[in-house]
Amino acid sequence: MHYSGITYRPPFEADSLLLQVTSGCSHNRCSFCTMYADVPFRVSPMEEIEADLQESKGIYRNVSRVFLENGDPFVLPAARLVAIAEMINSTYPGIETIACYASIHNIMHKSVEELRELRRLKINQLNIGVESGLDEVLKHFNKGYTLTDAYAQLEKLRTAGMDFGLNIILGLGGSGLYREHALANARLINATQPYILFTGSLHYERGCALFEDVREGRFVENTLGQLLQEELAMLEALDLKNTYFFGLHPSNPVPLSGRLPEEQNQIIEKLRRAMALIPEQALQAVPKRGKEGRIVH
Repeated sequence: MHYSGITYRPPFEADSLLLQVTSGCSHNRCSFCTMYADVPFRVSPMEEIEADLQESKGIYRNVSRVFLENGDPFVLPAARLVAIAEMINSTYPGIETIACYASIHNIMHKSVEELRELRRLKINQLNIGVESGLDEVLKHFNKGYTLTDAYAQLEKLRTAGMDFGLNIILGLGGSGLYREHALANARLINATQPYILFTGSLHYERGCALFEDVREGRFVENTLGQLLQEELAMLEALDLKNTYFFGLHPSNPVPLSGRLPEEQNQIIEKLRRAMALIPEQALQAVPKRGKEGRIVH
């Protein structure tokens, strides 16, 4: 199989066939991210994709779900995605879903008719890193689109019958905006009704612009208490009809998951219990990296 550099996938795609169709990220300018810093963006030749499918067919006779790699394969033109989907459908007639990472940018240049055709070919459940419901945060972290853009493009997916998941980064607004960020995120999520909501807490590595912003005092991180209060406020404000909440990223101090709205109260109570166990000194401090996911509740 052709994989370039580190291959990332959402935790819930663990059982999916990972098929590389692009390398790197076409945007690759988010100021908190170093995931694809050393991987030039590249479109995989169709011959490579076909060879990988044939190789996988020799290992897995039946596949129900494929996850296209890497950073944002949905950047590919609709015609190329159609050709890839047709190849997958031909190789695996029982395929149910072809998912991938996507950005708001990727959707902008596709018509509703094109999106409907992709959905017909089983491309669905896009994983979209929208990250924040505040325009000032999107601008600060160089996402390259506005909140208005996000609403419009997600509505376009909904019109085409395509499901999508939203990724939200808790703490992305910083210490001064944690309450406002929580409620803005909830408004975005409520308005768009994703099939899955994936949350992670802000974390970053040396080499990104955010690392320097924190070191120079231009960005003040949430304390642990603020981070948990932000998550709690967002959860309390959610009004969803049928969404799975996946708050199990290793960066989250308290792992939480469940179906919304059915398990919403239980999730909120679980978070409240965990917060009550944490010493005040820890709540007032910025969480240390590498300690994620260790709060017992």
